[in-house]
Amino acid sequence: MLVQPYLHFDGRCEEAIEFYAHALGAKTEMLMRYRDGPEAPPPGVDLAGKQNWVMHASFRVGDSVVMASDDCTGKHGGFAGFQLSLTVADEPEAEQRFNALVQGGQVKMPLTKTFFSPSFGMLTDRFGVSWMVIVLGPPAN
Repeated sequence: MLVQPYLHFDGRCEEAIEFYAHALGAKTEMLMRYRDGPEAPPPGVDLAGKQNWVMHASFRVGDSVVMASDDCTGKHGGFAGFQLSLTVADEPEAEQRFNALVQGGQVKMPLTKTFFSPSFGMLTDRFGVSWMVIVLGPPAN
């Protein structure tokens, strides 16, 4: 069994994937646009002006796969009620990834030493996706 995040963007999926490639070293594994779909859209879905939007994509961040698309239903409600947790090897990498992800976004909790991590912080990126960046292991004395 496998649980994978699936992010729905509102016409900015490709931009987000490019951002994550720069910020996290993400590698695109698959990207299909609505214009490339083998079937007509289902009833009630209007693709006018959205043919170049992303129907489905997957990208790899380290050992994890994240799936994404542009929501063509018009019901994209933003990202609420969850955060993606990015586990990194050490404090310098935490700082690098945190600073890259927060460009154009907002710091919710600056990177700091906690009782459970030598470096932990929270942010919302420019697309509205919430992230936690953490170094596993006890804080150094």
